[in-house]
Amino acid sequence: MRTSFLTAMSALTVLGASACSEKAADNLENAGSAIGSDVGNTVDRAGDRIDRGLDEAGNAIDEGSGRLGAAMDNASRDAEREAREAKRDVGAAMERAGNDIRND
Repeated sequence: MRTSFLTAMSALTVLGASACSEKAADNLENAGSAIGSDVGNTVDRAGDRIDRGLDEAGNAIDEGSGRLGAAMDNASRDAEREAREAKRDVGAAMERAGNDIRND
């Protein structure tokens, strides 16, 4: 009787350990799956943030290029206006000089 009791207890222990091992394996698998899912979601969010940052940087560069182009256009117009005024001033000064020479 004692031998059958010990055999039954051994069988129950093996079955219990097997069930515990299976449950532990399931829990470990579920934990691994959850960790993988969390890591995947985190990587996806990081990728989205990087994409948004690059889009914003591209927009800032485009705006900066547009502003730089406008500033260069303004500077060019200003330079042309200054050149015209300088030309008039030189012409007027030469005319005055010519008149002064005639009058002397």
